[in-house]
Amino acid sequence: MTTYAVKRHLPGITMDQLAEAQKSVIATGEEMTEAGQSIQYIRSNFYPSDSSCTCLFEAENVDTVAALNETASVPYDEIVEVLD
Repeated sequence: MTTYAVKRHLPGITMDQLAEAQKSVIATGEEMTEAGQSIQYIRSNFYPSDSSCTCLFEAENVDTVAALNETASVPYDEIVEVLD
């Protein structure tokens, strides 16, 4: 599995909204894994100084990571492979 960082810019997001987004990606990842697309949420980091967020996932490919975020309706700017 490869580790991917999902970069987001979330101006105006509250901590409650961020927590709901996190719950959504975790639940969507579990559903996708049960359906045969292996993906695992690792963690998120939120940077309040510029309202950005980075979420880490392990997945077979970048398309799976994109599909998870689109299905969970959590906006993102970029997905990049990272060494974790």
